[in-house]
Amino acid sequence: MSTLLAQIDTLAASAANPNVPQGQELNLFDLMVKGGPIMIPIALLSLWSIYIMIERYLHIKKATKIDAQFVAGVNANLVSGNISAAKTLCASQGEASLARVIGAGVHSIGQPVADIESSLETVANMEIKELEKNMEYLGVIAGVAPMLGFIGTIAGIIKIFYDIAQTENISISIIAGGLYQKMLTSGAGLAVGIMAYAAYHLLNMMIDRFSLNLERNVFEFVKTIKSPAGK
Repeated sequence: MSTLLAQIDTLAASAANPNVPQGQELNLFDLMVKGGPIMIPIALLSLWSIYIMIERYLHIKKATKIDAQFVAGVNANLVSGNISAAKTLCASQGEASLARVIGAGVHSIGQPVADIESSLETVANMEIKELEKNMEYLGVIAGVAPMLGFIGTIAGIIKIFYDIAQTENISISIIAGGLYQKMLTSGAGLAVGIMAYAAYHLLNMMIDRFSLNLERNVFEFVKTIKSPAGK
C-alpha cells in the first residue's frame, strides 16, 4: 500500500509540473520566483512588517520598563518635602515613559492639583502615542498583503484560461502546473498578513498592560500630592 501511494504522489507531482524532473524538490527561492512579479511587493511588505515589529518591540520593552521602587521613592521624597531629590530621581530613569509622566507632575508641583492632573494626562497620552508610533502600518500590511496575493492568483488564473483558449489545450498538466504557481501568491500574502496582524495585536497588548500600570502609579502619585503630608 505504501508503495502504491508513493507512486501516486510521484505521478501527481509530475502532472502538476512536467518541467521539474522526478525526485527534484523546489526550494523556497524557486517557489517565490514562480509566484511571479506580484511576489516582489509581498516580499517588501514582509520585510517592512518585520522591521516595524522588531523596532517597536525593542522600543516598547525599553520605554515601559518600570522600577518597582521608583514611584515609591518619588512619593517618599515628596512627603519629606524634598522636591529636588524627586526631580533627580525622575531624571535618573532615562527614557522610561513612566518617569517622563511622573516627572511632568513633579515639575508642576506648586500649581493647583487640577493643573497637575491635566499635565499628567497630557504627557501620558503623548507617551502612549509614542509607543504606538508606526504600528498603524502593521494594520495596513495585514489587510493589503492578502489582497495582493489574491490579485496575483486571479491574474494567474486569467492567464491560464487565456492560454487554454489560444492553444485549445486543456490538459491537466497545463492547468495544475500554472495554478499551483499562481496560488503561491495567495499563500505568501496570507502568511505576511497573519504575521503583521499578530504582531499588531501582541504589541498593543504590551501597551495596554503598561497603560494599566501607568494609571495605577499616577493615581498613587496624585494621592500623595493631595495628602496634607505631601504639601
